[in-house]
Amino acid sequence: MDPDTITAAVVLGIISWTLVLFPIARAFARRVDRGGSTHKVPSEVTQRLERMEQAIDSIALEIERISEGQRFTTRLLADRPGQQELAPPGGQSTNRS
Repeated sequence: MDPDTITAAVVLGIISWTLVLFPIARAFARRVDRGGSTHKVPSEVTQRLERMEQAIDSIALEIERISEGQRFTTRLLADRPGQQELAPPGGQSTNRS
């Protein structure tokens, strides 16, 4: 191929890509400048989300109380003196003479 033909093809390609991509880039820049699409959340939804947040916080608090009680009970059972060997179920002893 002739170097002039290659140069003409490259120049034509650059111009055509510029004509295609420039409007797209300009539209994208305008959208970014506007801040995108900002939708207003209805007040009903905001109030409902606040109620859900309060309910989740209260559930988390109750779960923390339950887990603290479980830790306390486990500690009490672990600290019992003389309860190392538990009797088998049914009250039967393991010594058979």
